[in-house]
Amino acid sequence: MLRKIIKIDEAKCNGCGLCVSACHEGAIGLIDGKAKLLRDDYCDGLGDCLPVCPTDAITFEEREAAAYDEAAVKANMESKGLETLACGCPGTQAKPIERGETEATHGHDANAETHLNQWPVQMKLVPPNAPYFSNADLLIAADCAAYAYGNFHSEYMKNRITIIGCPKLDEGDYAETLTAILKLNDIKSVTVARMEVPCCGGIENAVKTALKDCGKMIPWQVATIWQGNGKITRKSAP
Repeated sequence: MLRKIIKIDEAKCNGCGLCVSACHEGAIGLIDGKAKLLRDDYCDGLGDCLPVCPTDAITFEEREAAAYDEAAVKANMESKGLETLACGCPGTQAKPIERGETEATHGHDANAETHLNQWPVQMKLVPPNAPYFSNADLLIAADCAAYAYGNFHSEYMKNRITIIGCPKLDEGDYAETLTAILKLNDIKSVTVARMEVPCCGGIENAVKTALKDCGKMIPWQVATIWQGNGKITRKSAP
């Protein structure tokens, strides 16, 4: 069948083995000091291995490949005495968030609304083909923005899929991940929320590169949050 699956560039691979640990389906192994995709049917195509690779040796490709076989993965992992997880580490499991009436009983202020619609949110952890990206309005935000603007959830995150990052602290360029997200999904719009500080320009530039490279016309805007006259204000630009 034709499907999306990981591709490993052996020339870039340094043999660190981080992808082997990140793949909880056992699809990747080290052979002669290089990471290898051992079996197509062990790869679920969610890409938990992508964000941990320090050399960007792992990407997605679309090709003829055997379908993901959960039963085969489970049998293989059990034979090694290992436990399988539906999507790697529980903290990185891609899933939408559904809110119920009992939310306030879990330590939340009943009067404070949260508008986070999916998990994970960190740029280095989101799988580009996660189902919640389908037909989504996308918010790409600097880490600090939500702390600097009190109404961030209601004014920016509401009805959007949120991904966050800090171009100064995170290693690597976001442009490749963002390009993959835009290419693989029908994104309706993109909003960038950044601080006024110069380092936040990295996240805006990565979005511009991704919008250019994805080959699609997607409406987008930038919102800049800054401190002035003792209070947080906002500025938006198309």
